[in-house]
Amino acid sequence: MEWRKYYMDLMLVPLGLVIILTYHVWLWHKCRTQPFTTIFGRDADGRQFWVPAMMKDIDKKSIVAVQSLRNLIMGSTLMATTSILICAGLGAVISSTYSVKKPINDSIFGAHGEYILALKYAILLAIFSFSFICHTISIRFLNQVNILICTPQDVKSLVTPQYLTELMGKATTLNIVGNRFFYYALSLLLWIFGPVLTFLSSMAMVFILYTVDFVDENSNKNAEDFI
Repeated sequence: MEWRKYYMDLMLVPLGLVIILTYHVWLWHKCRTQPFTTIFGRDADGRQFWVPAMMKDIDKKSIVAVQSLRNLIMGSTLMATTSILICAGLGAVISSTYSVKKPINDSIFGAHGEYILALKYAILLAIFSFSFICHTISIRFLNQVNILICTPQDVKSLVTPQYLTELMGKATTLNIVGNRFFYYALSLLLWIFGPVLTFLSSMAMVFILYTVDFVDENSNKNAEDFI
């Protein structure tokens, strides 16, 4: 039957996606209930102190503030450029008449017909495009902060530390979302060689992200002992 050609793709690829989504739902829950156990909660807490400190003594700390924001902009620009270049490369592969699937047809598991190959490229293009959009909007917010953080402080000014902290929070959130789209798209790139590699890379990605996203509890105990 025709469905037998696709059963591995229908099982393993969605299962890998469900595992990654489940991990991020759990991460979001942790950020809401126990924010200081994650790096995102600690970064958000640090931004609430960093922005007012920069604005309070901007004459002496303007170089530090602008340099820090520029580094963030450069990071987002790099990710956005990489995403759009990969999209351009995938578009070139799709429009090319050269077929790269014949040499690997006999060495991969799962479906590898023209329809499923087109579906793989379309999904990859969509995810990399979302990553590009998130990073470009993040750059827009960071540019706003970069300009407004040097404005003179006045009682009637609408540019308050709370406003700039909110802008930085939006920029950071979009940067994180764009990075996560990019990471999952890299995992889906292996789908070209079969769903097994995609599933295994999704499992490995969750393990790597867990080690990066959460703070070691021993560091909290050591900090308390030091105090």
